[in-house]
Amino acid sequence: MRKYKDYGMLVLKGMGMGASDVVPGVSGGTIAFITGIYEELINSIKSFDADAVKLLFTLRWKALWKHVNAWFLISVFSGIFISIFSLSKILEYLLLNHPVLVWSFFFGLVIASAIMIFRDIHKWKAEIFISAAIGTIIAYVITSISPAQTSEAWWFIFLSGALAICAMILPGISGSFILLLLGKYQFILNAVNELKIAILAVFIAGAITGIIGFSNILSWLLRKYKDLTIALLAGFMIGSLNKIWPWKLTLTTYTDSHGVIHTLTEKNILPDFSPESRFIPALLLIIFGFALIMVLSRISIRKKEG
Repeated sequence: MRKYKDYGMLVLKGMGMGASDVVPGVSGGTIAFITGIYEELINSIKSFDADAVKLLFTLRWKALWKHVNAWFLISVFSGIFISIFSLSKILEYLLLNHPVLVWSFFFGLVIASAIMIFRDIHKWKAEIFISAAIGTIIAYVITSISPAQTSEAWWFIFLSGALAICAMILPGISGSFILLLLGKYQFILNAVNELKIAILAVFIAGAITGIIGFSNILSWLLRKYKDLTIALLAGFMIGSLNKIWPWKLTLTTYTDSHGVIHTLTEKNILPDFSPESRFIPALLLIIFGFALIMVLSRISIRKKEG
């Protein structure tokens, strides 16, 4: 039985997911995995099924509330929305003005997270290595694709929401980056910052549709092929390091319909080690991000053992 402080922690974990989801390249699913709520989140979303519909139409509210694990979902998604609407402008500013430092922190987070996820695998077999390799290759290829310029029609906004939310609950594949590939990252971020209700409503409808359908697939995979699925998810995180590498050289850019300039293609480069560069602060943030995950993992393990 959860207490009030437990729901408070769930809100904070949701805020961590929301902050990550705003950054193209970092997945909220990664944070869910780190904080130990991933499987419960997937199974809770999956519970919006035929049984839930039956309980709804028979007006069995209490049973429905319990069936969908409502307090858990409300706590997590409250944190996600609080974070998205309160931190989107801050993260937008930091990514624009201090990209190396932002990416450095998340680079450390993701490395440590991949290590911690691999620790959850019970039996290492050849197929586990293959699954991890497939996940790594898929994420690497996705993060290497150039962003596109696409339609702003309602059906494409709906589709963007459905695809992005699926990525958001996959550790290592960022929903924000999927939006970037679809040419809709700045478009949706602008809608959030300016509270464009019609655009957000269509996007959220697509997200709800996508997350309910996809969570059923993920839940089944985790139930039937847990180690293989975990290896695949960890592979996604390793492959995503291609996108999160802090030091990049912009090759080409494009200007969207709103006059905003975006990076079209870029390549990873070695850091600048000169005294005037920000290499030392960036390195310290990588170490901090790595250490933060290790500490959170230790605390989580102690709570389970206690």
